[in-house]
Amino acid sequence: MRVFVTGATGFIGTELVKELIEAGHQVRGLARSDAGAEQLKAAGAEVHRGDLEDLDSLRSGATGMDVVVNLAFNHDFSKFAQNGEDERKAIEALGSVLEPGKLLVVTSGIGMTSGEPGHVCMESDPPASSASIPRQPEQTAKAAAERGVRVAIVRLPQVHDTRKQGLVPLLTQIAREKGVSAYIGDGANRYPAAPLKDVAHLYRLAVEQTGPGVTVYHAVQEEGVALREIAETLGKGLKMPVVSIAPEKAAEHFGWFAHFAGVDMPASSDWTRKTLGWKPTGPGLIEDLTNMKFF
Repeated sequence: MRVFVTGATGFIGTELVKELIEAGHQVRGLARSDAGAEQLKAAGAEVHRGDLEDLDSLRSGATGMDVVVNLAFNHDFSKFAQNGEDERKAIEALGSVLEPGKLLVVTSGIGMTSGEPGHVCMESDPPASSASIPRQPEQTAKAAAERGVRVAIVRLPQVHDTRKQGLVPLLTQIAREKGVSAYIGDGANRYPAAPLKDVAHLYRLAVEQTGPGVTVYHAVQEEGVALREIAETLGKGLKMPVVSIAPEKAAEHFGWFAHFAGVDMPASSDWTRKTLGWKPTGPGLIEDLTNMKFF
């Protein structure tokens, strides 16, 4: 199949491009820079110049493709609302040129799913509709499905290797600034997680196996890793004390990140594993953190 990938030179995209090409697919990757273009050429992919805000480049890149995988997102949290709007426009542009029966794969997140704190998120749970969550990739992609485009939604947990781990590097940054590795209260709140290479493999399986309508997948290996365990592992790696922060002091210590430091969002992937035959085998989050080079 011919597959257009946005975010093709990013953390997940780099692995996905390799995985797709090795499986025999023809890949066109979106590149913003000369360095990105060279990376894609070296991987054996076709280069398409443009970026997430250049909607014409997105439409031309997606035209004639069998599959479009949207992995691009600006993670600058100081412009979170604007970035969510840019993502919405990008998904609309990509979906608008796909013919009925073609596939649009959209990236979402476990943390953007509805449910009470501590609820084990399932693939059948709807996306959250809240002013505090400016991203709405799932809702936007469903408009393409109404035109007969097949839609796959991949909800991500903390995707990790020994370089990056989703939200965890922000905890590391705060620990370096404060001189302590911290968690809130008893630290029992949990992050779901999955290794990078297994997540890229799930995207490839979604590309190859998704049927008509809208299908939601959870790229989750570990249902939930306690924040206390994460903080303790960071403390060992950074060689600094590990402390509990009282909930009323969380905003003072973590700043804008306090909500994310205290959120409890376990998630299941049982349905995804059975449906796609996905069997993640990579290291757990704590193993990758333990093997990370902190200095």
